[in-house]
Amino acid sequence: MKGILTICRKELEDHFSSTRFILLFTLILMVSLVTAFMVGTGLRDELQGVAKPTFVFLMLFTSPGKLFSLIQFIAFFGPLIGIILGFDSINRERSARTLSKLVSQPIYRDSIINGKFLAGFVTITIMLLAIVLLISGLGLRLIGVVPGPEEVWRLAIYLLISIFYISFWLGISILFSVIFRSMATSVLATIACWIFFSFFVALGASLLADAISPVDQSAAVSNPELLIQHEKIRRVLSLFSPMTLYSEATTTILDPLRKTTQSLLLMGPMERLSITRFQNPLPLSESVYIVFPHLISLVAITLLCFAISYIAFMRQEVRST
Repeated sequence: MKGILTICRKELEDHFSSTRFILLFTLILMVSLVTAFMVGTGLRDELQGVAKPTFVFLMLFTSPGKLFSLIQFIAFFGPLIGIILGFDSINRERSARTLSKLVSQPIYRDSIINGKFLAGFVTITIMLLAIVLLISGLGLRLIGVVPGPEEVWRLAIYLLISIFYISFWLGISILFSVIFRSMATSVLATIACWIFFSFFVALGASLLADAISPVDQSAAVSNPELLIQHEKIRRVLSLFSPMTLYSEATTTILDPLRKTTQSLLLMGPMERLSITRFQNPLPLSESVYIVFPHLISLVAITLLCFAISYIAFMRQEVRST
């Protein structure tokens, strides 16, 4: 354990002192604050002279600004954090010929990769926690509504899901860093996986659903079950994307009015404000029950990626590098 903490402390110093980390964190924080400011300003103007609905504070994270909501931003650009933190974690040591020196130290060999993953996990946690706290403080200033205990718990669960979602991409990047000796190759392979899961899985799910259960518009009117079956097939196939798992889980947690992870209806902020007066929000326990399979899936694929990275690293010969 001492060796893991030593490697972790060394990696944390490298992360927080690197220029690329500072630039990435500044960019993500700036976009997040600008998005939250636009959403908070819009909510403040819409709520003037109107009784504030319940869970209005959570709309800072779920309502879209001019382009996207904070959930959509983290879902799409969050993987870049994990990619930047892990794409050169092992092959950088090989290129600098310091990996053999690390192995020769009085620490266990697996402490190297365990410490590097732990350092990335801690860095992701600190970054996301700082972003959520800053946005919450900005929301308090703009909206003037103090979040209740349930809203705080929902934000905490959202933070936990986001950490494991980005840690999955950290595990993917570390895996390619172990497999490929070139840092350029590892980062390109990781970005290719990011593009594949972000775009092509959803596109492939739609194409396969059309092939398995084709829907004719005239037949769908007389038999709606065809359309429902088509949508079920598309949704099951799209769940192979971590982005879909993350988006559905976080949207359900931060929007108590959602009774399911999949909705065929799109609502704007004003519609959501109006519907709160006619619907009762789900309790936190039921929302957690709905997204529990998504959370377990994210944790499982994160641990699986790291386990594969661990096995690949332990089977490699590193003393000669």
